[in-house]
This record gives sequence, structure tokens and C-alpha cells, in this order.
Amino acid sequence: MDLLADLEARGLVQDSTDRDALRARINEGPVGLYYGCDPSADSLHVGNLIGLIVLRRFADAGHNAIALAGGATGMIGDPGGRSRERNLLDAATLARNNERIAGQIERISRVRLVDNLDWTGPVTLLDFLRDVGKHANVNQMISRESVKARLESENGISFTEFSYQLLQANDYWHLFTTHGVELQIGGSDQWGNLLAGVDLIRRADGGHVHAFTWPLVLRSDGKKFGKSEEGAVWLAADRTSPYQFFQYWMNVPDADVERFLLQLTLLPVEEAQAVAAAHLQAPNKRDGQRRLAREVTTLVHGPAATAAAEEASAILFGGSPAGASQQALEFLAGEVPTSSFAPGADLAHALAATPLASSLSDARRTIAQGAAYVNGEPAREDRPLSEADLLHGRWLVLRRGKRTYHLLDVTAR
Repeated sequence: MDLLADLEARGLVQDSTDRDALRARINEGPVGLYYGCDPSADSLHVGNLIGLIVLRRFADAGHNAIALAGGATGMIGDPGGRSRERNLLDAATLARNNERIAGQIERISRVRLVDNLDWTGPVTLLDFLRDVGKHANVNQMISRESVKARLESENGISFTEFSYQLLQANDYWHLFTTHGVELQIGGSDQWGNLLAGVDLIRRADGGHVHAFTWPLVLRSDGKKFGKSEEGAVWLAADRTSPYQFFQYWMNVPDADVERFLLQLTLLPVEEAQAVAAAHLQAPNKRDGQRRLAREVTTLVHGPAATAAAEEASAILFGGSPAGASQQALEFLAGEVPTSSFAPGADLAHALAATPLASSLSDARRTIAQGAAYVNGEPAREDRPLSEADLLHGRWLVLRRGKRTYHLLDVTAR
């Protein structure tokens, strides 16, 4: 398989060093490559997904893929894409963040993980200036787009952030000399940093290495997926729940379905295109979004979480919760109002104790109108709610009308 051609067909190659030489090297045999993520937050986000998936594609094709957690570079912060200096995090916070994102990287990419703090931490300032700084061309550093944009902004750029590209270049050099890495990959906003590494290796060792970038994953409003963006879609379940994650992909515009199927899933190109083409024949069925949501959620959270998220989604869109799994109801509890419950109360009093009814008389009126539901079944009259009504011995799902839910939990306090 021509792996580079496959990535090109997915729209995943934007900038690159000599394309013909890169293609020849990849097709020649196993190549060492790496992709890095900085722990500036305690979770990665959707913008990191492409890198982890591209690593996985290379690894599945027999190449020596490495993921890098930036324990050192995270202390500085990449100035790219930012209009002002970021707040520097303390060492303890960075260590916690790095531990969290390391688990996400390993779970999704399934490749070897390294931390640049291991080789950067022991280096003294004088050693860094002598061994790395002497090979850096300041004119080239200033001309990098990420630096140029900051120099022209009202906030400027500090020497700390200006040095970031040297630290990342040093990572490439270290992995080149210790692990035989010959290719660095990243989003298009990383192009200047990638070139800095290519230049450093050429100047310091005379080595010929490669780099390529992909276009940034943009939201429908044209903004990139980032940690600092409002409404960021996180890969950690406690930041963006698997249900919310699944729903995000269910709601992407039809125009984005094919692009995301190609770039954010492991589906073959032909299958992704076929799913997208079939979707366009009946977009109201949302089959393309559903396939996308299943594939991406499974990559990030696993098949069990995907199934539970889809079950919870079906419940909230009018399906019966009677046969739902325990995990689906746990997801539901995180998405709808939930309160404690002691079996024995009648339905009217239970409704009146929740936001579903404003008073006991309102609750009785709702029941009489046939607008009250218990575990998806219409409640035609007031009745006691017993332990027999509990799903998995714990939950009871109340609904008013078509879309207003409340969950009762016997274990809640």
C-alpha cells in the first residue's frame, strides 16, 4: 500500500519536505516517525485526534511510530495560533496533565510513548546554547509564521516562547539519534517547528529527514478545535462525556461527514466515501453522522461506551429505557436532572418533587392528560412506584411529554 497516497486521498497532507523523497522513504521500508502533544491541559481534544490516528495508520502498516508527551515543551508553550503569552503551569500541574494525556495517547494510537522531559530536563542552559543554539539561524526562526504573527501583534513574543521551536527541534534530533526517527508529523500550525527540527538535524549531523503536516481540523464556524476554544470537545470522559462526544458527531453538518469519515476514522478510503455517498441520498436519516459517531467514539472511548452512548441517545429521543444497559443509564444520569428516590411514593407526588411538575395538582393534571411516562410507558393514572419499577435495581426514568426527562435514583443522597 502507498501509505502517503492514502493520506493524500484523505486530505491529510498539506505541507511537506521533498514529497518524492518522502514517498520513496516511506515505501522503502519501516520508517521511524513521531507526533507530539503538550500537556497544557489535563486532556487532549479533537484537534489531536488526527495525529494519533495517523500514528496508528503508520504503525498498522509496519512502521516504527512513536508518540511524544511534551513534559518539557509543555513548560514553555507553543506560541503558534495564540495572540498573547500563555500562563505558565507549575510543575505539579504539568505532571498530572502529562500522566492523564499519556493514557489517552496510548489508548488511541497504540504506539510507543516517550516524554521529552526525560532528555531535556537534565540539560543545562549552557549545554543547550552550545549544542543546539549554535545551529539555529535567528533569521529563519523569526521568519516562521507563528513567530512572525506574534512579532507583529501588540503583545509581541517573549524569549521563552521564541525558544519553543528550538526545544521541539531538539526533540527531533534526540529521537533521530536514539530511535532512528526520520519523520515528524503535525498540524499545519506546526510547520515552522517541524522545519526547525529538519534544519537542526541537517546542520548538526548532516542527516536528511522528513516532515509533513495536515490541515487543522476546523469546526463548522471555521475555528480550530483547541483547548482554549469555547466549547472544546475533549477526549477525556470526565471533560466531555461519551454521550456528549457521540452527540457532537451526530450533529455535524452534512457537508463535513465525508471529510471527518476520511480523516478521523480508520475506515478505508473507499468505504468512507461510500458511506458519505449513501448518506447524501437520504441525509434526513443521518446514517453518515451515525456511522461517524460510532467510529470516532469507539476509537476514543471503546465499543462498550459507544453502545451505551447510543442507547442513552435513543432514550432521550423517545426510545424505551426498559432494556437499557446499566452503563447507558449511568450516562443518562449525567445528562438529565437526577434526584433521590425512595420506593413507595405515588407517581403524582414523585412528579411534583421534580421540575417535571410545578405542583401536586399540576402532576395529577399531567397524568390525566396522558403526558406522564414511567420508564418509557405512558402512565394512565396515579399509582405507587415500587422496587419492581426500578431499572437495574436503581433507576426510574420519568418523562413529561416528548422530551422532558428526570431520573430518580434510589442510591442518590
